[in-house]
Amino acid sequence: MKLLSRLLPFAALLLGAALPAAHAAERTNFDAGWRFALGHATDSARDFDHGTGYFSDLAKAGYGDGPASASFDDRAWRQLDLPHDWAVELPFDARGTASHGCKAIGRNFPENSIGWYRKSFPVPASDLGRRIVVEFDGVYRDAEVWINGFNLGRAPSGYTGFRRDLTDYLNYGGDNVLVVRTDATKEEGWFYEGAGLYRHVWLVKSAPLHVAPWGTAIATAVGIHDSDIAVRTELVNEGRAAAACEVEQQVLAPDGQPVAGASLRGLALAAGARGEFATSLKVVAPQLWSVEAPVLYRLVTTVRSGDTVLDRTETSFGIRTIKWDSDQGFFLNGRRVELKGVNLHQDHAGVGVAVPDALLAYRFTRLKAFGVNAIRFSHNPPAPEVLDACDRLGLLVLDENRRTGTTDEILGELAAMIRRDRNHPSVILWSLGNEEWSIEGNIKGARITTAMQDFAQRLDPTRRTTVAISGGWGGTSTTVDVVGYNYIHQSNPDQQHRDFPHQPGVGTEETTTQATRGVYVDDREHCHLAPLEHGDSGGNCEIGWQFYAARPFLAGLFYWTGFDYRGEPTPFGWPATGSQMGLLDQCGFRKDSAYYLETWWTDRPVLHIATHWNWPGREGQPVKVVVYSNHDSVELLLNGASLGRQDVPRNSHVEWTVPYAAGTLEARGYRAGALAGTERIETAGPAAALALIPDRSRARAEGADIFVFDVAARDAQGRLAPLASDAVEFHVAGGHILGVGNGDPSSHEPDQFHEAIALLPVIAWQGRIAPADGAALPATTGLSPLDILGHWQAPRPAPGQVYELAGSFTLDTFPAGAVFALSLPTFGVRTTCWVNGREVAHD
Repeated sequence: MKLLSRLLPFAALLLGAALPAAHAAERTNFDAGWRFALGHATDSARDFDHGTGYFSDLAKAGYGDGPASASFDDRAWRQLDLPHDWAVELPFDARGTASHGCKAIGRNFPENSIGWYRKSFPVPASDLGRRIVVEFDGVYRDAEVWINGFNLGRAPSGYTGFRRDLTDYLNYGGDNVLVVRTDATKEEGWFYEGAGLYRHVWLVKSAPLHVAPWGTAIATAVGIHDSDIAVRTELVNEGRAAAACEVEQQVLAPDGQPVAGASLRGLALAAGARGEFATSLKVVAPQLWSVEAPVLYRLVTTVRSGDTVLDRTETSFGIRTIKWDSDQGFFLNGRRVELKGVNLHQDHAGVGVAVPDALLAYRFTRLKAFGVNAIRFSHNPPAPEVLDACDRLGLLVLDENRRTGTTDEILGELAAMIRRDRNHPSVILWSLGNEEWSIEGNIKGARITTAMQDFAQRLDPTRRTTVAISGGWGGTSTTVDVVGYNYIHQSNPDQQHRDFPHQPGVGTEETTTQATRGVYVDDREHCHLAPLEHGDSGGNCEIGWQFYAARPFLAGLFYWTGFDYRGEPTPFGWPATGSQMGLLDQCGFRKDSAYYLETWWTDRPVLHIATHWNWPGREGQPVKVVVYSNHDSVELLLNGASLGRQDVPRNSHVEWTVPYAAGTLEARGYRAGALAGTERIETAGPAAALALIPDRSRARAEGADIFVFDVAARDAQGRLAPLASDAVEFHVAGGHILGVGNGDPSSHEPDQFHEAIALLPVIAWQGRIAPADGAALPATTGLSPLDILGHWQAPRPAPGQVYELAGSFTLDTFPAGAVFALSLPTFGVRTTCWVNGREVAHD
């Protein structure tokens, strides 16, 4: 099966429109209209001669060279819109890192590990006096930023958003060039991480006095009849003079109606100062945010100076209470909620880590459909839009920092995550780290955990913290606030609970029934796995849920993982490129274990036969047939003959050993002795047709929408053909294909198809000043090296004279269908150009 995504050609979406007030704040999406090219990690000539100038941009301000120069000619570069992951576009290669999906990127591929991005944009003269900042939600990785040739510094983390102030370097009333160089040579995690500007970019314009980035903090306390809303607002004055202002806070109900308000008057900030101001509001008869009813309010913060609006921000939040109890688990709004969670990496089939916002709802809806109510984002903070979607859909979130430690850089990353995400009602727990084997079992782990917890508590006293521990006990586990168990096979929650009775606990990772979707017999040559009784981390889906369901002192668990993901192809190496731990495959198709969880995680009646019924050549041989159901009992029939009826044990399944015969396998579910449901699978013939099934029938008018198409191979009678493995070719009109996938963990077919662009420099330039003699082809003899002619002290042509210049390039091959374009800089008022003696441009 293939996954197909289509982007409809709507107008570009602009978020944060300007308010009708002088110099009101604007936050504009900056994703459109970038130029991109691959550089080189070790060869400066193939990195567009970056860093080879006489003065570097570290030596002299504004001396960015190569693509970092504002005058660099990028016309031959590829045009694209963000988000963009260039790693997913690369081929698979056995020399690639298996943990990162064997993509041709990293140490062994310097030609694929540097990505350059350039964007030209105007700034009106009227913006002079405002603060203008560019915000990057996430860049993988080690980003270096320039504006108009001025170096704005590096951002090493691939997961922490960052901002750069452009104000003092801009051409007001003219064009500007923003440049980003990203280096994906060094890996930050041990899973597929992508490469490039894979999250949104924003341009923010504000008055000198404005709300600080992530400067609003909201805490809610729920009473019997109302809720107290405590708001802290951090203001910053980046102007040259002291400024007075007032701050108005207004709470809007889900229907948009104001339900509370307050004002702070007579505030003042000195030039360059920051100040935090507290406000208290009360909402009567609040609607509480919950898993079942994720009700969201909005806080509108308006900063005024007299009649002028200086800034206006909107912050979404939910009114709810959370509590962790060492004996009874997790409580939301005073009610115990069992965490039925999954871990998620951020990549998806076809698009890598550059996941469009519209695809997030698809992913989360697929998970909620079988009862998931919680997500641990492993092992890094997700994109902001991910948490927005969790807020809207009622998914509880364990938000995780990428690194563990107490350096300024690591604590800065932790602070950025907490400040950015603290107003999301979905976030119920901060994770400070994951499986830090070198420290988790010793005193260093205990110390570091204590210091990080204290730091996090000062930033956000409303939530608790955890660390996911895997095998190293007696260190971090002695000081962690809420203990995180990675696999019961590698831990002893019962003993930990006895030793630390006041410490809540949660299963941060637990084994699924590791398998390849639709495969029931191992095929090691193709790295396909039948469902494992004991996965690589021990146990399976049933063992894990039975353990946690029997222990009320544990808050629940997060399975590893919700979706299959690129990288970590255990137990295989090449040619496998992806994990098989998911409850869904990389495309989002269910494996049988998802039906097991739906059986016990939801109240919906479930009856699922966990096999297909196409076993040619195995006639008369025994086939194991597993049925997942929450009916009281299940009867199995083959071609109308009963094979017996079994009672269904709680949190378990029923199974039969059936001698194979082609035909119909039927399961019948009974409740209170009466037939309550049936499920049938049939022996299918060869694939005869394809069914294209969109995830919905209408597009959303929101600027940019996608459809996800499931492709099913069916036989002549319309039955699913479970053994089909046909190639599928897609053609789209009225949009374009974002990517394709098939869920096969060893498939090496491309995720995406792009026009290949090769850049070839014209070199060995020589020239002279000569009399103008019409359009005659100049002689190529008697020329001087261009570095002499082009010297800043070199003479310029006099009236009646011209520059005569010659350069060369060599083409080793002429690919079929290739198109060649020559991009030349501006040499003068008029230019005539010849290639191999043939005139290609005149005057």
